[in-house]
Amino acid sequence: MTNPRSELLLISGPCVIEDEALTLEIARELKRQMAGAAAELVFKASFDKANRSSIEGFRGPGLEKGLKVLEKVRAETGLPVLTDVHTPEQAELVARSVDFLQVPAFLCRQTDLVVACAEAAARHGRRLNVKKGQFLAPWDAGNIVEKVRDARARAGAKREGGLWLTERGVSFGYNTLVVDMSSFQTMQGFGVPVIYDATHSVQQPGAGPGGKSTGGRREILETRARAAMAAGADGLFMEVHPEPSQAKSDGPNAFHLEHAGAFVRQLVELRRLVSGMPKLLPETRAR
Repeated sequence: MTNPRSELLLISGPCVIEDEALTLEIARELKRQMAGAAAELVFKASFDKANRSSIEGFRGPGLEKGLKVLEKVRAETGLPVLTDVHTPEQAELVARSVDFLQVPAFLCRQTDLVVACAEAAARHGRRLNVKKGQFLAPWDAGNIVEKVRDARARAGAKREGGLWLTERGVSFGYNTLVVDMSSFQTMQGFGVPVIYDATHSVQQPGAGPGGKSTGGRREILETRARAAMAAGADGLFMEVHPEPSQAKSDGPNAFHLEHAGAFVRQLVELRRLVSGMPKLLPETRAR
């Protein structure tokens, strides 16, 4: 198991870039609320939500316009930024504009995409976050780590690190996810830090009106996030919105922006408390 980070990595922002003004508003407010918190804030927003329940679902401004918005967020706020990459051809362009590339959960086994993102991240000194799909057991994430390390070596990466994994749970039934809290320890055993996705672990795909959008159980988000911090997660992924009911993507799972800072501070304190507790049993390989 890796040594826990002294500082929580927080990846937060809206699910998708709805428009430039709102994206900047959310970034500024997150930065204000997180000032002084023991957390590294990385702003996230997707330029394209390619995995929609319906053809009618809002997808975002697209690659070119979206990257310009993210570049503006970084320039005006000084925050590092993260966005999803959907195809191998996008990896190089995205790596030139953002600090953190992300492979979406449903694409985590797409070797060409994972390799392209790892190589582009290595060339540009960026970090890479791969979301473990809900169809994988935590120990299967070792194959993702091997792919990334091989790609980074071939790209001439000068140092180890730069890879994060994110846990969102596993499928249970048809549209509900269950989070195995031991998975953090299992995946940390591969020598990489692990993030908890508080937003998408409470998703209920296709549970929106008429099955045309994703539903969710925001009411259990706080409980699960606290449990993940107690279980040793190194970071938190949490989408926020000033008016979740009006969000154009994943509104039922988004946390209310106005409470983000207070909640993160709770999690930081909880994580600090648990990390100071001595282990009573000898370490064994987790599975």
